[in-house]
Amino acid sequence: MKSIGKMISSLRKEKGMTQSELAEKMNVTDKAVSKWERDLSCPDINTISKLADVLEVSVDELLQAKKKEYSDTKLKDLINLIFKAIAVAMGVAVIVLNILNKIDIKSSVIMLSIGILCIGIYLLDEK
Repeated sequence: MKSIGKMISSLRKEKGMTQSELAEKMNVTDKAVSKWERDLSCPDINTISKLADVLEVSVDELLQAKKKEYSDTKLKDLINLIFKAIAVAMGVAVIVLNILNKIDIKSSVIMLSIGILCIGIYLLDEK
């Protein structure tokens, strides 16, 4: 997760603004903007809304609230994908090894149980 200073710097550069131009729009000095971007100080709470407007983002985006939610969602999706992949892999492995006569019943049951367990964890998480 980026610091607010890195976020301000990144958004300012995306807009093609210099620190001086941002400072002028914010009615602060370019030294203040420099300190924000280096995380030596933070914008005043009363200026956050104006800063978000100038950088054309929401206050939540500026403060990283939405980016964290996005990261949490991506992580949950990845974990669910892994559980589904393990379940499918176990099923396919049992079928292939059974066709090749390279697996016994006990090992087949264990592998299928692992697959079913992964599906169960995935379904419990979905609720």
